[in-house]
Amino acid sequence: MSKDHHQLIVIGGGAAGFFGAIAAAEQGVERVLILEKSKEVLTKVRISGGGRCNVTHDCLDPRELVKSYPRGHRSLHGPFHRFHAADTIAWFEDHGVTLKTETDGRMFPSSNTSETIVNCLTNAARQSGIEVRTRCKVTGLKALAEGGYEILLDDGASLTTRHVLIATGGLRGAEARETVRDAGHEFSTPVPSLFTFHIDDARLADLQGVSVPSATVSAMGQKMVGPVLITHWGLSGPGILRLSAWAAREFAECRYHFTLLVNWTGSLRSDEVEIILAKERKANSTRSIRKRSLIEGITIRFWGRLCEAAGIEDGQTWANLTKQQTQNLINQLCAAEFQVTGKSTNKDEFVTCGGVHLKDLNLKTMESKAHPGLHFAGEVLDIDGITGGFNFQAAWTTGYLAGSAIAESEQAHPCP
Repeated sequence: MSKDHHQLIVIGGGAAGFFGAIAAAEQGVERVLILEKSKEVLTKVRISGGGRCNVTHDCLDPRELVKSYPRGHRSLHGPFHRFHAADTIAWFEDHGVTLKTETDGRMFPSSNTSETIVNCLTNAARQSGIEVRTRCKVTGLKALAEGGYEILLDDGASLTTRHVLIATGGLRGAEARETVRDAGHEFSTPVPSLFTFHIDDARLADLQGVSVPSATVSAMGQKMVGPVLITHWGLSGPGILRLSAWAAREFAECRYHFTLLVNWTGSLRSDEVEIILAKERKANSTRSIRKRSLIEGITIRFWGRLCEAAGIEDGQTWANLTKQQTQNLINQLCAAEFQVTGKSTNKDEFVTCGGVHLKDLNLKTMESKAHPGLHFAGEVLDIDGITGGFNFQAAWTTGYLAGSAIAESEQAHPCP
């Protein structure tokens, strides 16, 4: 066997690529090589979750888990029944890493640092005999007549392999898209997912850091409920990020200029808020309206700003509240409109919507239906989740299924 021939070459040294390579090697595949174009591997693992790495989510029922994926949820039932969050937890425990669960279900290494996950994966790769090459850019991929694949590198070198696992991450870069095209596969155009909203509005000015624990946010026919955070550029928080994921393509099509509707009360209807206001007016008619927030979760500072937007003057009492001001306040609380003029990337997760079409793959093995021996895993696929560890879980699942299938193929058809 030529020194440049491998049983498996993985293109991409991220979470899915490493997990797939390790799964294959631990199940007997030899001469496994990971090619990474940048100078470091596992970059996203290292910086995600604020440097803590949100490994997965404490959602152990695959039927519930799929609901957190705007793209891919229908196709992920099978893969998640084969390898899901409980399997991820067990895998890391078997490799010496314990995970902890936070109140919102996100799971992190107990050490509270992503280096624990990076070290775990790199150590497992080394112990399995996996070779890792960095600063190694793939410039071509073609199927060989006798079977297997040839991979061309930017330094002019050529490698051959029986199996290829493409785990390049999102298809934002031209090189990754070209690799997928060379592999003979089509993909949906990648656009950003999981981003925050740019809003220039007096109601939000100088309130950065103020959060509302439960708000309903709506746009483009999508509606989400969750915490919303006011930032110096607009709005962020889990509710906003979920909305950005579910309507990612629609937001891209309108170039991130759209009207956002916010119910700051969470789930209260206008008539319910009207009753709350009427009770306060009857019980405390001489009290200043802007001195006390009537809605749980809305701070006094933000309440005052919404009152101001409703035309309620500082010091005005409930007894002097007009019908128009009452309606204005109800609108500000239950149906506040904001004009979004752009987006910013969520600093903890960098995710794209779009990727290789799942209909072209065997989802039991992540293998191409048209090209035997060619597998895909991770963000290169048309799969993306909301924030909370779901995107890493998709990487672990698809990487593991691909690596295991390659190992099974090698056992059934060993190298001569």
